[in-house]
Amino acid sequence: MTQTPPHSQAPDDDASGTVRASPPRAPEAGGDEWPPRTPVVSTSTASARPSDSKGSSAPVADRVLILRLGAMGDVIRTLPAVAALRSLYPGAHLSWLVEPASAGVVEVSGLVDETLVFPRRALVEAFREADALSFARRLGGFLETLRQRRFEVSLDFHGILKSGLLSLLSGAPTRVGFARPVGREGAPLFANRLVHGVDPECSRFDRNAALVRALDPHVEIPERPLLRPSALAQARLAARLRATGRESAGGFALIHPGSSAGAQHKRYAPEAWAAVARRLAALGVEVWIAAGPNRHERNLAESISRRAEGALVLAPETRSFDDLLALQARAGVFIASDSGPLHAASLSGVPVVQLLGPTHPVQNEPWSGSPSRRLHVPLACSPCRRGCADPACMRSIPADVVADTARELLAAVSGGEVSARSVRQPASGVSGTSGETHA
Repeated sequence: MTQTPPHSQAPDDDASGTVRASPPRAPEAGGDEWPPRTPVVSTSTASARPSDSKGSSAPVADRVLILRLGAMGDVIRTLPAVAALRSLYPGAHLSWLVEPASAGVVEVSGLVDETLVFPRRALVEAFREADALSFARRLGGFLETLRQRRFEVSLDFHGILKSGLLSLLSGAPTRVGFARPVGREGAPLFANRLVHGVDPECSRFDRNAALVRALDPHVEIPERPLLRPSALAQARLAARLRATGRESAGGFALIHPGSSAGAQHKRYAPEAWAAVARRLAALGVEVWIAAGPNRHERNLAESISRRAEGALVLAPETRSFDDLLALQARAGVFIASDSGPLHAASLSGVPVVQLLGPTHPVQNEPWSGSPSRRLHVPLACSPCRRGCADPACMRSIPADVVADTARELLAAVSGGEVSARSVRQPASGVSGTSGETHA
C-alpha cells in the first residue's frame, strides 16, 4: 500500500479497502432542485472556499468526496469534470472513491489528493461464501474509513443505487447527484441536491460536466489534454523498445482490439483487424497492436498479428495504465472500438478512430478536445446494451474504410490541416470527411 499522510491512512487496509495518496503531477432521498434559485448559505467553518465566480452557488467545503466507481472508460470521462471541480475548490482535500480496476486512472491523473478503493473483490468473495461476519467486518471497516474523512460535500457522478448509498453513508451533509432519468436505481433518493434537466442522450463528458456546472455555471471545463504518462513509464517503455531496436519509434497507427470481459460484443473481429493492418501497411503506414497483461487480451493480439502476415508490430504489453499512456503517446493515431483505452487516448490528445457498434454514438463519443473520427453503421437494433454473439453492427464496418479513415486523419493531423473542432462536426454521410462516418 502506498504511504499516505496520517489523515489519509485507513485503520485496517484489509477490512477497509485500499487508501492511496494521489500526489500532484508536475505543473503544466430526493432533494431540492439543484442549482437552487438562491445561493446556498453554508454554516461550515471550513477554510477552503469555492473560487470566486459570479453566480456560484457552490457550498463551502474543505473535504470533498467524488464517486465514480468504474469502469475504466467511465472514470476517464469523469476526469475533465473533476479537473473543473479542482479549480472550483483549489484548497480543498479531494478524495475519489473508485473500484480497483480503475484506481490507476485516478492516481495517474493527479487531480485528487486521495484515492479510496472500494473493496469490491473482498466483499464479493465474502458474499459468495455466505460469510456474513467477514462481509460485515469488511464493509463496516470501509464505511468507518469514509466517515473518518468528515466529508462536507459529495458528488455522485455514477448515479446508481450503490454510489448513492455510499454517498449517504459517507456522512457528507451536502450530497449532489443526478435526478431521474440520469440518476437510476433509486440513487436520487440519497441526494439532497438534485441536478435536473440533463439530457440522458448527451455525451458522458457533457453529463459529468453538468454535475459540476450545477455548483457553478461559469466554471470552465478544461479543453487541454489531461492525461500524460509519467517519466518513469516513458523510460520503462524506451528501455523495452531498445531491446528490439525500436527505441525511436513513433507516429505509427496503434490498434487496440480488446474490451472488457463483459463487453466482448463491442469488439471488431480479429480477421477484420488483420485486414485493417494489411491495408494500412499497403498505404505506407507503420501499424502496431497493443495488449495488456491479461492472457486473453495478449492471445487476441497475437492471433491478429499472425493473420496480418507481417503487417503488424506487436507492442510491449502495457502492464499498467501508465504504461498504456506511454505507448499511446508515441502513436500518430489510435484505432479501437468504444473502450477505456480509446477514451484515454483522446484525453491524452492522441487522434483517435472509434469503431462504434452496439454502443450509443453520442453518449460514447470521444473527448472534443482531440481530433477524432467515428465509424458507425446505424442498424435498427443499435444501440443496445446486451449485445449478441455475432454483432452485425461491428461486422458492417468495412476494414478498408477503417484503414482509409485512419490514414486520412493521420495525414491531416501531421500536415496541420485538421483541428479537434473541425473533425467533430455532425456527420455528412461522406466517408472520412467529418467527425462521424457512416460506413
